[in-house]
Amino acid sequence: MTTIDDTATTREGSIAERLLQSSQELSYDPLVEVDWDTPLDRSHHGASPEWSTLYGTPYWDELSESKRAELTRHESASVACTGIWFEIVLQQMVLRDMYTADRKSPEFQWALTEIADECRHSIMFARGVEKLDAPAYLPSRKVLELGRFFKTVAWGEAAYAAILVAEEVLDVMQRDWMRDERVAPFVRTINNIHVVEESRHMKFARDEVAERMKGAGPVRRHVSAMLVASAAYHIVTSMVSPKVYADVGLDVARAKREAAANEHYTSLLRSSCRNLMEFLHGVGLLTPPAAQMYKRANLL
Repeated sequence: MTTIDDTATTREGSIAERLLQSSQELSYDPLVEVDWDTPLDRSHHGASPEWSTLYGTPYWDELSESKRAELTRHESASVACTGIWFEIVLQQMVLRDMYTADRKSPEFQWALTEIADECRHSIMFARGVEKLDAPAYLPSRKVLELGRFFKTVAWGEAAYAAILVAEEVLDVMQRDWMRDERVAPFVRTINNIHVVEESRHMKFARDEVAERMKGAGPVRRHVSAMLVASAAYHIVTSMVSPKVYADVGLDVARAKREAAANEHYTSLLRSSCRNLMEFLHGVGLLTPPAAQMYKRANLL
């Protein structure tokens, strides 16, 4: 179990204090900020069409505009449900990390603030899925069980780097969605709230990873690198459930085949992770075996 010593608490104090101040100055209440009452306009997309797993494929070209919008609404719901799943995982990891922390420290208070943010985000995503009139998608049973294992064994830099990977990918796509007038207004608001508040979480995670990797030996570095890469692979490959295609009325086998070969979508994923990969390389977490895992997930 990771513990927080006095040195770590002192080190993090100024960063945590700034994040706490930022949270006080700019945070949102989704229950108030998001328009939950206006009925869903089914002409709106749930995500920027360019972020659809089928955009640019022959199958996409055959779909009507209304069917494309329906597909992106279900894909957006699936991404939101995957986000809820991992937010639950990360809350448990952060709580475990703070178990013996100094209760008076800014770090401890920031960690609880972050967990409170994640709780609100998960409720916001859940209500968004309901408003999108989509099912509550879950990752596969295998991935759910791997998540249970990961949250139990991940420590220090592995836990915070996994948090960073998940949030960085979502950050880039949601910045596109929140500016896109083709996307349903309430989805754009949800994305804006998440982008603003998660920027603080990512800053904290980056600093935690960099600090905890100082002096890490080769065995620890390789183990952490593979834990993070494995988490990234299963998060990214679970974002859009294959059930989406069935629920929208598509040929599932064909949709999965064309999505898997969709270079447009995979290039978006790679570009969204460029800065992240540079960071992981800089702190020693982009080992050759880990790099192979990221390539399999189309993140590198």
